[in-house]
Amino acid sequence: MKATQRDFASAAVRGARECSLFFLCGPDEAGAFAAASRILSLLPDPGERVELSGGDLRKDPVRLGDEARSTSLFGDKRHILVRASGDEAHDAVKNMLDGMDTGQGEVCPVLIIATSATDKSRTAKLLEKRKDGMVAMFWPPDLSSVTASVRTMADAAGLRLNGDIAERIARGAGLDVRLAQSEITKLALYLDASPEGPRNADAEALEAIGAATEEDGFMPLVNAVLSGEAAKLPGELKRMHELSLNPVGLLLALERRTAQLAGLAAKIGASGNAQQVLTAEKSARRIFWKDERDLSVQLRLWRGASLDRLVNRLVSLHRALLSNNQSAELLLAQGLTQIARQAASTANKRHR
Repeated sequence: MKATQRDFASAAVRGARECSLFFLCGPDEAGAFAAASRILSLLPDPGERVELSGGDLRKDPVRLGDEARSTSLFGDKRHILVRASGDEAHDAVKNMLDGMDTGQGEVCPVLIIATSATDKSRTAKLLEKRKDGMVAMFWPPDLSSVTASVRTMADAAGLRLNGDIAERIARGAGLDVRLAQSEITKLALYLDASPEGPRNADAEALEAIGAATEEDGFMPLVNAVLSGEAAKLPGELKRMHELSLNPVGLLLALERRTAQLAGLAAKIGASGNAQQVLTAEKSARRIFWKDERDLSVQLRLWRGASLDRLVNRLVSLHRALLSNNQSAELLLAQGLTQIARQAASTANKRHR
């Protein structure tokens, strides 16, 4: 079964009922994780979680099938969550499917999040035509789509909020639907809202729960790093520490802006008319007008090979943060400093 980002909400219901193996890919890691959470919420009993990495499965391709067919220590339900890069899990998935097809026993749900893979990858090809497998690819959302998702979350939580509040939550979350869902949950608890007893949510309530705004959120630091504003970086890193900004959330915001730059660079193409593209995107409300200046600066610094290197560096940094939670803030600060210095060096060369 193959689902698109547009029809995933409806496909997930069928997938949770019929599928055993889910391959959630694409550059939007937050969207893939949100999709995995949605699938698990639709299962009658997801049970305990077993986490594996793509590296584990590459080294031992038989392990996935063995884990999926085994039971928990107390005989309860379980599911497996795999975080992979590209096609790391391909051989493990093939072995598991071969076992399923030869009747080696029932398997628990397996969800693979492979954000550097696509729906054209070898692993996806194994699953896309199977009734017991699902492939879905997720692209980084724009402001309008996340704002719409926030309103949908709010409706489900019993919150009535207008478009301005929804957009403020979306921007404060750095377009990360997981962080936005967290804000909606906190807001619903604060207002004692529920689908049976809906409540109005206004700016005062949002400020009361400490929701991140554009001014005290991720984007000032993201823009300082990608624009090569090295003089601003120490102050922004200090603010990150003082406000206890979530390192992974901040890195996701940086990844989203990088994905946005990649998309804009592709639209600019050989013509090289960045301003024309930015003006068109702003008119179509695909970029926020306040972001136009920062995007213009960053597009001059991150193009072609330099943008590819930035993407690879962010992937490596993300893995480092996930594998070392206790030192996440320090690792992120070091990584951001290196990226900012590279951007500043590029800017200086162009000004000579």
